[in-house]
Amino acid sequence: MITLRVLLLICSIFLLVFLIFYTKYIVTTLIAGILILLQVIALIRFIESTNRRFAQFLEAIRYADFSSSFSEGGLGKNFEELNIAFNEVIREFRKTRKQKEEHFNYLQTVVEHISTGVIVYERTGQVDMVNNAFKKMFRLNSLKDISELARHGKSLVPVFRNVKAGDRFVMKQVIEDELLQLAVHATEFRIRDQELVLVSLQNIHYELEEKEMESWQKLTRVLTHEIMNSITPISSLASTIKDFVTDENGKAQCKENLDDETIESIQNALEAIERRSQGLLNFVNIYRNLTRIPKPNFRYFPMKELFQRVYELHKATMAEKNISFTMEIRPDDMKLLADPDLLEQVLINLIINAIHASETQPQPKIRLIAEHSNNKPYIHVIDNGTGIKPDLMEKIFIPFFTSKKDGSGIGLSLSRQIMFLHKGNIFVKSKPGEETEFTLRF
Repeated sequence: MITLRVLLLICSIFLLVFLIFYTKYIVTTLIAGILILLQVIALIRFIESTNRRFAQFLEAIRYADFSSSFSEGGLGKNFEELNIAFNEVIREFRKTRKQKEEHFNYLQTVVEHISTGVIVYERTGQVDMVNNAFKKMFRLNSLKDISELARHGKSLVPVFRNVKAGDRFVMKQVIEDELLQLAVHATEFRIRDQELVLVSLQNIHYELEEKEMESWQKLTRVLTHEIMNSITPISSLASTIKDFVTDENGKAQCKENLDDETIESIQNALEAIERRSQGLLNFVNIYRNLTRIPKPNFRYFPMKELFQRVYELHKATMAEKNISFTMEIRPDDMKLLADPDLLEQVLINLIINAIHASETQPQPKIRLIAEHSNNKPYIHVIDNGTGIKPDLMEKIFIPFFTSKKDGSGIGLSLSRQIMFLHKGNIFVKSKPGEETEFTLRF
């Protein structure tokens, strides 16, 4: 279409030149000039209309207005193809926006459905998004700024203002006379040139209460078992002594009526009572020491020194029992930020257990390994001993639980508490008769 207009304009210009220089038709020449002027104006308007349509297309994309369509005819085949291309682009944008809206609605439905409280806010405190679980948790109808949480306690707002990416902690909060124990997890991200903070909160009050009750029940069973083991013989021996020193009427017998055999029996019974009483006293002292672990004194120290001290303590015992012992430290100059004295106690407990477990094996082996994995330090104590039965795996860390005849049952419990004080944990995996591995993660 535009080509025809240009050709017609060129022909008209040639005609005008011919009329001016080779004829004397003034009126005809004037009419030809006017026609050329009209053709130029029409061509300019045609081009401007195309530019306007292109600008309209770009504006629609800029403001995400995909309701427009381009369907004017009469502009020629090329412009009809351009209109078709514009409409196809608009349709694709419309389809993409619909998919994004569906995806957003899907995610919003998921966020609103979960029982974990979720809040997203700017560092200024302005809330960008908050789900129903969060509002229900804090008894809110709406939340526009985290400063509005101050009505539940002045200490609550600084928690949200000062939280950093990767923070994980548990906090207690009373909301309308209800105690909440909230597991808090925070992260940060950037969107639309804004730094946003996402915080999730899970009320674990009932789970903690349940675990606490379960722990108390387990501990009570162990304490009851140990105390009954001591009290029962003491009670029985006391009754026996009473029978020795009283007559049939329950009256005390005179010393002259007691023969040497009776006196010896009384003496033996009293010694047994003393031994069991002392054993019960030792048990109570052990329990008291278990609850009085000193606060860790953190400092950097070479792993090689710690491993060497632990080895020197057990070198003679392992040599006597023909136990092969190896140490691996990766890298060789690895250092650890911890309390070396408390950590040494943990390793001593684990090595002693490994010695007892592996000493009956044909070729007993114990390995002590320190390494960095996923930017975290790990210590592994591995033996090829008898292993741990599956039904005992959950019980071995319970205070005073032991499967050994002469065991106190506090070594592993003490080790776990020390690891908790280091913000770490202790794990175990075992294949009975093949291998047992205790792992310390910091």
